[in-house]
Amino acid sequence: MSRKDWSDDKLLFRLSNNKSDKSRWDIISVLRSRPSKELFYTCVNFTKSKDPKVRSIGIDILAQMGVTPRPFVRQTIKLYFNLLSIEDDPEVLMALLYAIGHNNDKLNKNQIEKLCSFSDSKNNWIKEGLVFSLLGVDNLRSIDTLIKLSADKISHIRNWATFGIGSQIKKNNKNIREALWARVNDKHQETKLEAIVGLAIRKDKRIIEVIRRELHDGEYGILLFEAIIETGDKEFLPLLRQKLRSIKDDTSINPEWITDLKNCISELIKLTNKKGRSSV
Repeated sequence: MSRKDWSDDKLLFRLSNNKSDKSRWDIISVLRSRPSKELFYTCVNFTKSKDPKVRSIGIDILAQMGVTPRPFVRQTIKLYFNLLSIEDDPEVLMALLYAIGHNNDKLNKNQIEKLCSFSDSKNNWIKEGLVFSLLGVDNLRSIDTLIKLSADKISHIRNWATFGIGSQIKKNNKNIREALWARVNDKHQETKLEAIVGLAIRKDKRIIEVIRRELHDGEYGILLFEAIIETGDKEFLPLLRQKLRSIKDDTSINPEWITDLKNCISELIKLTNKKGRSSV
C-alpha cells in the first residue's frame, strides 16, 4: 500500500518512531497535502511535546500545509513566533526558522526584529535557519543581518546570505554593494559567483573586469552566465563564442553546461540588438 493511502495517524506514528530520516520528508509531504483542522491541531499539539523530534515534526508539517491560499497560515505564524520565545533546542529552532522562511512574505517589524535577534548565535544550525527565514525580506534590519552573515566562517551560510542580499531583494545601497564586493574573491566558488551576480544586477560597472577574469581563469557555470546577461555587455560575446568553439569536440563537458553557454550567448545577442534598436 502506498503511503498516500495511509491514515494520518499511521503516517504520524511512523514519523515519530522511525529510527532514521530516510522517508521523513516523503511522509511530511503527504501530510502537508491534507490540510484538515484535525491534522492542524494535532501538529499544534506536537509542537508542545517534550520530545524535540516530535516538536520538529509538527513545525515542519505546518510550514507548508495545503496549497495557496493555504489555510491556517495566520495561526501558524503566530504559533511559530510564540515558540521562538521559549524554544532552546538548536535543531528545533532551525526547523522553526526554516518554517518561518516559507511564510515570510507578510512579517511585521516586531517579527523581523525577533528573527534578527538570533544573529549573534554561535550555533551553525540556528544561523543557517536564520538566513533562510530572512530571504526575500526587503527590510533594512533584515538586510543588515544578512550582510553580517555573508561574512560568516561557514561557507554555506555565507553563500545563502550573499544570495539573499544579492539576488533576493531589489534594494541597492552602499552597504549592500560593499558586502558583495567583500565576497567577490571568496574561496567558496558559489559564494563568489553569487556576489558577482548581485553586483551585476546592481549595474556596478566595476564587476565587468571581475567577470572577464572569471571567464579566463575560473571554473564557472550558470551563475556567471546570469551575471553576464545582467550586464548586457556585448564585449563578452567574443570570449563566450571562443569558449564554445574550443569545447566543440570535448565529450567530457556536461551537455547542460554547453546548453547554458549557448543560451547565454543567445540572450546577450538579444539584449545588444535591443539596445541597438533603442538607440536609433
